[in-house]
Amino acid sequence: MKRRSLPVAAALAATAALLLTACGGGDDKSSDNDKIAGADQGAEKPTKSAEPSGAPAEDKPDGVDVSLPKDMNLVFDWKKPKDKTEAAAMDDAANYLRAIYRGVDKRTTKDAAVTAYGTGEGLHYAKVQINEWIKGGWTATGTRRHYDATTRSAPNGKSVEVAFCADTGKFLGKEVKTGKVLKAEPSAKDFGYYKIVMVKLPTSESLWQASKVFVETGAAQCQ
Repeated sequence: MKRRSLPVAAALAATAALLLTACGGGDDKSSDNDKIAGADQGAEKPTKSAEPSGAPAEDKPDGVDVSLPKDMNLVFDWKKPKDKTEAAAMDDAANYLRAIYRGVDKRTTKDAAVTAYGTGEGLHYAKVQINEWIKGGWTATGTRRHYDATTRSAPNGKSVEVAFCADTGKFLGKEVKTGKVLKAEPSAKDFGYYKIVMVKLPTSESLWQASKVFVETGAAQCQ
């Protein structure tokens, strides 16, 4: 069955929110050398501690609730690297994305997960994305798939770049007031290539935070 097209304004707004367009602007040149962009940026302590939750233990890594509603499915179809540090950074990159959509679901940028897994430009990026969904009056529904992930540690050992593809073609906006799902024609823009620079929180043994986010929409290598 062919999807019905959205009005132009709504389609553009929905696409921008669904694809999480790049924060910081410009092309990411970090792949041209061994230095990871943002590698020298330190982590910040979360401004709000995790609150007690009735969520299952698997939904509370680092004691922070990142659970999502059943119709909001984030799939991470990737293999963890053998390096334990890079594997931990990859896990928390996934938790950072969960935190963003938890914020979308809860209609707030102040959820404990958002402030736990984002810092600096990464935290700003998360808040901007959540606010776009809130302003549009949308939440999300469907499946967002992440795949072909790679990791790369900075020479100074203080950060890890987690890069991956994302397919948002089956992850749709839904009007909060009416429950109406906003569908659009499939396009190359459904595929994005992400690079998230993760930095370790100095006061934690295991928590990594997203400090920078770079996104290429319509990425050919992800189609």
